[in-house]
Amino acid sequence: MIGDDFAELQLFITGPILLREEVRKAGLLPEFGHRDSENPKRFGSIMNNLKAIAGNPEGYTPIIFNGSGTNVLEASVRSLVADSEKVLNVSVGAFGDLFHQMAVLNGKNAVQLKFPYGSAINLEELEVALKEHKPDLVTFTHNETSTGVVNDVVAVCEMIHAHGAEAIIDGVSIFGGAPAMINECKPLMYCTSTQKSLGLPAGFGIGFVSEKALAKAESVTNRGYTTDIIAQFGKAKINQTLTTPNGTLANQMCVQLDYIVNEESVEGRFKRHEEMRSIAHKWVETMEGYELFAQEGFRSPSLTTFKTPAHMSIEKLKEVKELMRGHGYLFDPGYGKINKELAEQGESPIFRVGHMADIMPDMLRKYLEVLGGVLNDFK
Repeated sequence: MIGDDFAELQLFITGPILLREEVRKAGLLPEFGHRDSENPKRFGSIMNNLKAIAGNPEGYTPIIFNGSGTNVLEASVRSLVADSEKVLNVSVGAFGDLFHQMAVLNGKNAVQLKFPYGSAINLEELEVALKEHKPDLVTFTHNETSTGVVNDVVAVCEMIHAHGAEAIIDGVSIFGGAPAMINECKPLMYCTSTQKSLGLPAGFGIGFVSEKALAKAESVTNRGYTTDIIAQFGKAKINQTLTTPNGTLANQMCVQLDYIVNEESVEGRFKRHEEMRSIAHKWVETMEGYELFAQEGFRSPSLTTFKTPAHMSIEKLKEVKELMRGHGYLFDPGYGKINKELAEQGESPIFRVGHMADIMPDMLRKYLEVLGGVLNDFK
């Protein structure tokens, strides 16, 4: 029978993530018509709770896009970068690179500023690039999933605004695990999705769109259809989606966001993510030859990256993955593109531990204990 051979693993990867049992059960709630009176029973609550998790940013409307976080990032590029404008894509890893790739593939006048893997955005270097390129818009990643770097979004946005540009932020892997700082940063648009720190399956992208962004989009041509934030806004303001939503995911999202806001509490969820970051940092101190990869002071609360000792290789990390599977866990052997480049430079690879969404501190401690035993056999 289909499903009999599916493994039940605890996911400690960086998305998709482990789901609470209540979220799984919510997938069995009744389907509904997305233009029916049943729709606002789900999406009215969803929209209000998204605002609460975001810190109730003034002048921003949450929009639900069918697809993933990538769809929202592309929508921001299509809707907010005019043909006559220049966009500077700032990257500290693979997903910052992806933002630049989307700008180029959509025919935008795009330039890139790249920082070494593991490093956060350096404000002095950013200022040099702003003066050189004089961009109209700047994109960057709040929390870089491939490297475990979290940028100082407030300081970065202050620098961008000081040079007359507007900011678009990729917050895909941190929203729901730490403050989004939208009120403080005032970006044109803040982009995220369901399958990371919110603790939901993949399927919806989420964009917090400012009034300024909507006004700006009016002057941008070729915004597409599903990537047009103006068309999307028309439905979002009445708690609907532009195109037919995944009703199963909507039911799960309604249940999960209510849990985050009204049971765990937003503040409590953020504190739990900080605690898990601390647990991961303390664990590596017990592991000979292993060290934290991301720059000190800029380490993510939702995932941690670890640099392995010289004897470790990409192939050995793949072996670790299978050994951890035998213990009931799904291990993340690192982002492929980055480990390949590190290998070409004669460097040992990195691996990642996702500690986001509804993973609990004791679950993380147990996982790291088992992982430490497995890794210590590779010497």
